[in-house]
Amino acid sequence: MSLLVVGLSHRSAPVSVLERASLSTDAQVKLLQDTVAAEPAAEAAVLATCNRIELYADVDKFHAGVAELSTLLAQHSGVGLEELTPYLYVHYEDRAVHHLFSVACGLDSMVVGEGQVLGQIKDSLARAQELHSAGRLLNDLFQQALRVGKRAHSETGIDRAGQSLVTFGLEQLAAGGDVETWARGKKALVIGAGSMSSLAAATLARAGVAEVVVANRTFDRAERLAQILGEGDDTDVLARAVPMESVPAELTRADVAVSCTGATGLVLTAEAVAAAVEGRTGQPAAEIADDRPAESRQAPPPSASVGNDENCPLDLAAVQPGFSVMGEAAVAGMDAATLEQHAAWVAGGTVDRRDAARRGPEADAELIGALAATAATVGRIPERRRPEPAAEPQRPEPVLFLLDLAMPRDIDAAVHRLAGVRLVDIESLAEASADAPMAADVDQVRRIVSDEVAAFGAALRAAHITPTVVALRTMAADVVASEIARLDGRLPGLDDKHRAEITQTVKRVVDKLLHAPTVRVKQLAAEPGGAGYADALRTLFDLDPETVAAVSRAEDSTEKDRGPA
Repeated sequence: MSLLVVGLSHRSAPVSVLERASLSTDAQVKLLQDTVAAEPAAEAAVLATCNRIELYADVDKFHAGVAELSTLLAQHSGVGLEELTPYLYVHYEDRAVHHLFSVACGLDSMVVGEGQVLGQIKDSLARAQELHSAGRLLNDLFQQALRVGKRAHSETGIDRAGQSLVTFGLEQLAAGGDVETWARGKKALVIGAGSMSSLAAATLARAGVAEVVVANRTFDRAERLAQILGEGDDTDVLARAVPMESVPAELTRADVAVSCTGATGLVLTAEAVAAAVEGRTGQPAAEIADDRPAESRQAPPPSASVGNDENCPLDLAAVQPGFSVMGEAAVAGMDAATLEQHAAWVAGGTVDRRDAARRGPEADAELIGALAATAATVGRIPERRRPEPAAEPQRPEPVLFLLDLAMPRDIDAAVHRLAGVRLVDIESLAEASADAPMAADVDQVRRIVSDEVAAFGAALRAAHITPTVVALRTMAADVVASEIARLDGRLPGLDDKHRAEITQTVKRVVDKLLHAPTVRVKQLAAEPGGAGYADALRTLFDLDPETVAAVSRAEDSTEKDRGPA
């Protein structure tokens, strides 16, 4: 096995990079075609979801394969290779199998335990099969991943640990309250009619919203989804479809909107959302401070201006709350002259800043060293302190709830600053899920994954010897046929009954002689390091390598010609 996966996910890359690297369906097709056309890769499959992009391939050279797959990902994602490389991860052979099985079980999902990824894995396999880029290895791997994922969900309580992104997102919109209580009676707008949007529409309907309006670029798909929702036995919801151009008007009527489209640009701008809020309230939507967690916002660099609090050269009003003005964070970003004056101030001395200002950038290292020496004397600089929670500005109660599940995003992130709006997107979901508790069943799922990886490796190693065994039995059959032909030449008067009995006897003898060795060699080949048994078998029986290779090619051809599962 030479399975290689190169990819990036919410665990390795910020959402901003994932957003830029996202692949459209057409881009995925082109990536598959270019990968199998590349020299190191014989098979390929792409797994692209809202929080991961992974390229799987059967390669004959590890280093060349990593280089080629990384380059192809960069080319087709539009993110430069130099920028993309720090966020890429690589898994090879058993580690690659372990990774995919973990993904299939929901262990690597943004919301641990969610099961929607199984459908995405199935779609990835179907696309590779349609393009004939999946051979025996990837067909077996992805089909086994689907079985492992289903086993994890049926045999454990992993479903209790995780939810779909839709459910988790609605819980975030409800701000920890009961989703059904929050949703009851609301009017919902769902933008998009794909699998994620359909799940969102069905979840909202079950939660008790009064109305679901579906908007999609292909109006027929929106109508089908609305019809399914309206005819559902487990809901009593009014559902209707509208064209995309009706979204601004419908947004004014909606209490909650969920968007998940394949658009490459914004579907809802901050201006459009502000207009919708104004249409609902009759007053302009004011901008207020961003209420997302501080770690998700890029803080401005500390000011290097000069203040006048006891001659401190800092603008104390600009220092981030929770940091000591003596600390490392306070001096980050200062120019050399201000840094020197700050060091002197901490030490209780004075400095002629005009002289410091005449120095060039080469003096920075010396001044930083001086600051460190001062710190050692004073004992206060540098220090590392996390900022204390700052008091958030009071936001008015939301009149419009927005859930953006698209990658790249459908809704402008600037909407976070609009009063009367609560926006939950992939980035905020990633932050919220980082602290989500994991169920005890996760350990059981991990054991299932480990067992299945071992079983898959054993089956794969055993399968490698199959062409050799087939070639051996083919050679034996040819020997039997040849000897029976010689017998016919020596005993031309032999009747059909006796000829058949002799033929059957010879075949039984050959089968019995080959049975134990071939069964045993398959068992041995399944063990780690068992690949050498195939070589030994070919050597002992002087098998033609081309015959063995022909069997392998025939099997691979059958796998690649297989239709979607």
